[in-house]
Amino acid sequence: MERIALIGFGEVGRIFAAGLMAAGVRHIGAWDLKFADPAVADQARAAGVQVAAGMAGLCAQGPGLIISAVTASNALQVAREAAQHLAPGTVFLDLNSASPGTKQQAAAAVDAAGGRYVEAGVMTSVPPYGIRVPMLLGGAHAATLLPQLQAWGMQAQVASDRLGVASATKMCRSVMIKGLEALVLESYATARHYGVEDAMIATLQETFPGIDWQRQGSYFFSRVAQHGRRRAEEMREVAQTVREAGFEPFMASAIADKHQWMADQARAGHFDGLSNPAWADYADRLLAARPHPPTDPV
Repeated sequence: MERIALIGFGEVGRIFAAGLMAAGVRHIGAWDLKFADPAVADQARAAGVQVAAGMAGLCAQGPGLIISAVTASNALQVAREAAQHLAPGTVFLDLNSASPGTKQQAAAAVDAAGGRYVEAGVMTSVPPYGIRVPMLLGGAHAATLLPQLQAWGMQAQVASDRLGVASATKMCRSVMIKGLEALVLESYATARHYGVEDAMIATLQETFPGIDWQRQGSYFFSRVAQHGRRRAEEMREVAQTVREAGFEPFMASAIADKHQWMADQARAGHFDGLSNPAWADYADRLLAARPHPPTDPV
């Protein structure tokens, strides 16, 4: 498979493009709404990617592999739009964090157009791993695609030939991982206000000695400050996953709100100018940005 097309050229799209080129893929095209900005399109071209004028142009070059790496809220819309232009036999690999029900709707659109839909559950953060990030595949065409992905060095395995299994695994994990991020943001910043952060973190270290809570806290603050909006969208899909299971998503909805709040703080510029910050630097900016800070800490 020599032709790959990327829908979405954000952090994940850029990483996958670079990794696939290094693995020997000769032709990588991409389309992103942000390509309307010539500077963004030029950055893609400088990376060796062929910039498409739109979805139709991206899909018009015949059968191959299309990788969808957009935000969770756009996953279904993108699959449906791509389905209008797919060449029969095109494999559509959906990396997006979406509920099993959303993935099944996306698959229905792609398969009805003659495409071959494969869901992927990306099981951890992409940047440390690149294209070797662990992922679970699902759907009737997953086993056929697997050898090609592995030949490129991807750490993929088939979860099931039933759609939704890979996504359910990913989304249930996100309740825990994104929830831990949200808990750390709230716990650490509040402890910083009361001046008890050292004592509080020491108790965490004693209870869970396998985690470096200072270092992990800094990583969580930085990642959510940078990608809070994307994480919030994912958690809304997680909430939908919980609803599809017949439960009220109390925790998933609250986690989405916390990540969105952190994204709003970043968009407001409260973290501007921070250089290699520790978690306490983020917390101090959050404390300083409170509209009505209390005057009576313990």
